Amino acid sequence: MKKLVVAAAAVALLCVSIMAGQNAKPPASSKAAIARGKYLVENVGMCGDCHTPRNEKGEFIKEQWLTGAPFPFKPIAPMPVWAEKSVNIAGLPGWDKDAAVKFMMTGIAYNGLPARPPMPEYRFNRTDSEAVVAYLRSLSPAK
Repeated sequence: MKKLVVAAAAVALLCVSIMAGQNAKPPASSKAAIARGKYLVENVGMCGDCHTPRNEKGEFIKEQWLTGAPFPFKPIAPMPVWAEKSVNIAGLPGWDKDAAVKFMMTGIAYNGLPARPPMPEYRFNRTDSEAVVAYLRSLSPAK
């Protein structure tokens, strides 16, 4: 009976340590978080489509990746809050980490206002928001 109690306690301790490891998240500046953020920015959010200038052939200007660009489209009906161009998000100038994470989770900017159209109001979870912010902050700010 004593061996059974010791074995059960060992299994319980092992399960707790495994579960604690599953809930641990990588630091926002880790290589894994930056890679996850890059995937989310480039393949899910498709941020480059609006935030990167294009050349005369319609190709991205890689040297100006995510530095902001005029929108090549406009709404059919006039919209008073429509943004004429996207902002520079390379390096996240003007944003502190917490405000940027909140923006990616809620769509509400540091000034308390939602993003202007055509920017969608993303609803990433905290881990993905931190990964996106880590990736964007890892980029060199535009000159």
